[in-house]
Amino acid sequence: MRIIAELPHPDFKISILFMNQKYIVKVEQGTLEQTYKISEMDLTDGVNSVFELLDEEFLKTVGTRFAEMRKDYKDAYYRYNY
Repeated sequence: MRIIAELPHPDFKISILFMNQKYIVKVEQGTLEQTYKISEMDLTDGVNSVFELLDEEFLKTVGTRFAEMRKDYKDAYYRYNY
């Protein structure tokens, strides 16, 4: 697996990796991570198509999902400790 690109974003660390004919989009925020796998066969323009997929609407839902993940973890941690 090798990193082929990193995209700047104010809220996330976005890395694009390539392995076994799949692009892997890894989005990180603090201790949380979301990963999306996209087959090379599903794209018409290689990594450029991956950049097009990562539009503002998609990244907005990623941010919402991070908030939900953080809440889920906090709730579970609270149940564990109290």
